[in-house]
Amino acid sequence: SNFSTVITTRAYASVQGMSVEEAKRKAAFAAVDNHVRKNQIVGVGSGSTIVHAVDRLKERNAQEDLNIRCVPTSFQARQLILDAGLVLSDLEREAQVDITIDGCDESDDNLTLIKGGGGCLTQEKIVAAFSKEFVVIADYRKNSSALGQQWKYVPIEVVPFAWKQVKQKIESELGGEAKLRMAKAKAGPVVTDNSNFLLDWYWGGEGDKDWDQVNSRIVMIPGVLETGLFVNMAQKAYFG
Repeated sequence: SNFSTVITTRAYASVQGMSVEEAKRKAAFAAVDNHVRKNQIVGVGSGSTIVHAVDRLKERNAQEDLNIRCVPTSFQARQLILDAGLVLSDLEREAQVDITIDGCDESDDNLTLIKGGGGCLTQEKIVAAFSKEFVVIADYRKNSSALGQQWKYVPIEVVPFAWKQVKQKIESELGGEAKLRMAKAKAGPVVTDNSNFLLDWYWGGEGDKDWDQVNSRIVMIPGVLETGLFVNMAQKAYFG
């Protein structure tokens, strides 16, 4: 699964002054058009870029009668699927997903991703892991040669009971700072769809890291549910 492809759908987008929203739309449409076939089980990611992917799924479904079933990765994704009039399914009904399309906060040259800026990393990782194909869509800002060039932290979902111990363990073993993510429109911390907290680990810059090893070390800490590091998972990335 180390074979990876990066496809840029823009021809000098920055020169043309293409908006970020247009870039997201281009990437989303290209991925849906190139990868979604009739009668498939489709994993639907979370975040702003996915809105455009669902728009395209809705369009194509109206034109072609795709007969797809959609597996969401969050409350937000579930609402998008329902609002688009697509068929909603779940992992209990589908043993395996054919294709998952999702966004990212940053991708490096090996398609190692940081995800979880929107707080949905655990369900996103589960659906992607049980998919035959996992394709990433994002705007041009997310395309880096190394993680940390544009995105500065790794989101980590933690059981609330243990957040302080996990924070201390990460900082003492791996350095940097792990900050409890605070909510904007609620007093106190962000609460995920799984009723957990998020630690945003600012590891302190780029530097060559063995992200596979870092991910394993963090996941092994009792109290950690998942990390936003997606290593050797994506086969393709479309950057608008």
